Amino acid sequence: MSVPVFFRLRLRAAPLLAGLLFAGCATQPREPVQPVPQPPVAAVHPYPVSSPSGTRIDNYYWLRDDTRSKPEVLNYLKAENAYYAQMTQHTQALQETLYKEIAARLAPDDASVPVKYRHCWYQTRYAQGAEYPVYLRRCGKPDGHEEVMLDGPVLAKGHDFFQIGQYEISPNEKLAAYAEDTAGRQQFTIRIKDLVSGKILPDELKNTPGAMAWADDNRTLFYVENDPITLLTVRVKKHTLGTDPKKDTVVYEERDHSYYLDIARTGDDKFIAIESQSTLSSEIRFIPASQPKARFKVLAPREHDLEYHAEHIDRRWVIRTNWQAKNYRVMQVDDAQAGDKKRWREIVPARNDATVDRIALFRDYLVIGEHSEGLARVRIKPWREGASRLVDVAEADYAATIGDNREPNTDVLRYNVTSLVTPNTVYDLDMRTGKREERKREAVVGYDAANYTTERVWAVARDGVKVPVSVAWRKDLKRDGSAPMLQIGYGSYGAQNDPRFSPAYVSLLDRGFVVSLAHIRGGGELGRSWYEDGKLLKKKNTFTDFIDTTEYLVAQKYAAKDKVFAFGRSAGGLLMGAIANMAPQDYRGIFTQVPFVDVVTTMLDDSIPLTTNEYDEWGNPQDTKFYEYMLAYSPYDNVKAQNYPAMLVTTGLNDSQVQYYEPSKWVAKLRATKTDKNPLLFKINMEAGHGGKSGRYTHWRETAEAYAFMLDQLPAPAKTTKK
Repeated sequence: MSVPVFFRLRLRAAPLLAGLLFAGCATQPREPVQPVPQPPVAAVHPYPVSSPSGTRIDNYYWLRDDTRSKPEVLNYLKAENAYYAQMTQHTQALQETLYKEIAARLAPDDASVPVKYRHCWYQTRYAQGAEYPVYLRRCGKPDGHEEVMLDGPVLAKGHDFFQIGQYEISPNEKLAAYAEDTAGRQQFTIRIKDLVSGKILPDELKNTPGAMAWADDNRTLFYVENDPITLLTVRVKKHTLGTDPKKDTVVYEERDHSYYLDIARTGDDKFIAIESQSTLSSEIRFIPASQPKARFKVLAPREHDLEYHAEHIDRRWVIRTNWQAKNYRVMQVDDAQAGDKKRWREIVPARNDATVDRIALFRDYLVIGEHSEGLARVRIKPWREGASRLVDVAEADYAATIGDNREPNTDVLRYNVTSLVTPNTVYDLDMRTGKREERKREAVVGYDAANYTTERVWAVARDGVKVPVSVAWRKDLKRDGSAPMLQIGYGSYGAQNDPRFSPAYVSLLDRGFVVSLAHIRGGGELGRSWYEDGKLLKKKNTFTDFIDTTEYLVAQKYAAKDKVFAFGRSAGGLLMGAIANMAPQDYRGIFTQVPFVDVVTTMLDDSIPLTTNEYDEWGNPQDTKFYEYMLAYSPYDNVKAQNYPAMLVTTGLNDSQVQYYEPSKWVAKLRATKTDKNPLLFKINMEAGHGGKSGRYTHWRETAEAYAFMLDQLPAPAKTTKK
């Protein structure tokens, strides 16, 4: 039996050159006609996908290969990469120009602001041109001797992908446990370095998400373990230095696979806490950090629709919870009463106009990260007396967030402020005196924020709901409806997609672009109701909000109707796939990374990593009402014979969150179905995962490629504003 051909790359043959000789005339050779690149065409192999609601036929299911080793699949992906390279060859110079612009804005030897923990000050620093940072500390005093803990460039040698996800310092400050990923699948290996001798210990803890916590004995490390197949966080183990990891004790196993596990020390270093978290409920269990052999005690048993997150200070737990408070409130319970939710006492009541996102505990102050009026803000409340107050920010549109605060016995709060045009700025605020010190503004070489402006506008959705939008442009840009625009969106999981500065945006703004960020339903910018109005059986509001925001901004002359581009990644890629089907005429081009586009098939298959955790977000398609609703918007299932915008799709072969075959199948179906001749390009990072390629500069090459793709679609080249 012959092996089926799963794809073919069609190239038109160039016509043969012919030369005619005339008496007394020299031969005049013609220029060769270049072959026109043709995309790979995926073979059709009907495959039945069964469900209680019926069977669907998936013609491209064969592109799924969990081993990532089948030649027919890998060859197809390589053919897509070859086609991408051919189709973007003419933009190579533009890509390089954009990349050099972005890279030149990065401070070549940038360093973070030191953070004090116990007796040392910790920071990261990039050497000039380095892709990875060096992890440093100075002990005893801020200007003490500099000690290199982890050398990122050295550790990354020999790896196509490298990432340090988390590191934890032992209580005696002599050991560093760190998690590294060399494949991009968020499967970390924990290693331990002796900071005194500089040696890496033989202990090696595999299949982890990188979550870990030291006990006070400096030899016991608790860590979360993943299932090697599903990648779900399934158990917490206890490792003793110098022992065989295969014999590590399981201290907790999560039987409900809709929950994720995490572990950490509390902010005051008194306890080690395991957190089990699903979309709708959570549970915390803890032991004293000084008693690694103790049995974990539950702070409050899990209940459906009960979420809580806790920190500890001064013999009490302080709890952020949605218990009888949709937008969360803050409560507390004494150590002696831990385990009994009925003993919780309210200290910050719930509000209809604000959501409590996070808390940070200090000796004399409670600091709250909140969202109000759609903005991320920081609020300070004294424990004993006095009204709470917001940290003042001068801009109209911004994100202010709690920073890295490791020392509870201080009056100094570290927080961050950024916007679409303001580089991230780190402040230290004396909460007692009100004195503020700017510790660092992200260095952006050659950038002057005074040349740009940002504002918050409210678009009106088709059902009359007002949707907040962050918008930025150069001050010298005329708002006459002629500008190109990049609109960005996400709108899932209740995530707050706040405005944050990117050095790459400048390359668009200086070419006359408007950059907008739509805070659509399904996100959490306007509270729990905003999230609930864009999930499950209301998910389509996310998509229509984005489309209506686009049309509103065009009508208000922020952008030209025929020059709008859209971007979203992961669940934001679902948004991109939906708007491509629903309103293709509104967008000149769409760029999406690792898009979640095959909703129904993925959610029917609980063998796929993370699927069961997602039922509360999308619904369980085993239930007919969810099946039919999801089927009505799933981008892959709704591709149809119509014109689509120019599209650039990227993915990572090793992605553990959105499997590579989702966008692969989607692109294959689009190629076979769409009626236009607009470019549809698909690029697969064969060594990367959900986050794309690793490395400080490599990341921006991918951005430059995307921006070049967008600029190439404009009717006339966008000129850089002269300064």
